[in-house]
Amino acid sequence: MSEQIVIQVLLLAGVSVVAVLLTRTTANARHQAIRRILLVGFVAVAAGSVMFPDWLSWLARRVGVGRGADLLLYALVIAFLSYIATSYRRLSELERRITVLAREVALTRSRIEDVQGPPNRLG
Repeated sequence: MSEQIVIQVLLLAGVSVVAVLLTRTTANARHQAIRRILLVGFVAVAAGSVMFPDWLSWLARRVGVGRGADLLLYALVIAFLSYIATSYRRLSELERRITVLAREVALTRSRIEDVQGPPNRLG
C-alpha cells in the first residue's frame, strides 16, 4: 500500500492545480509563457516515451503504478481536467466581453436615435 502513496500524492497535487486554475484570474503573458514551457516539456516527455518505452514503465513503478499505460492514463486525466478548466475560464471571459460589447452597442444606438430620431421602419 505504501508504494501507492507517491502516485496518490501526485494525482491529488494535479487535481489541486486544476482547482487553482479555476479560481485564478484570466490568463496574461506570464500564464501564456508557462503554458508554452509546459507544452515543450510535454513534447520532450512524449518523444522520450516513444524512443524509450521502458522508461515510462520504470517511472510508473517508481511512483507506485503497475504499468506505464496506467500512468499515462492518469496523466491524461489531469491534462483533460486542466483543459476543461482553462476552456471554462476562456469561455467565461468571452461571454463577459460579449455582454459588455452588446451593452455598448445598445447605448450607442440609443444615442444615435436621440440625435437623429427613430429609424423609419416602413416595409
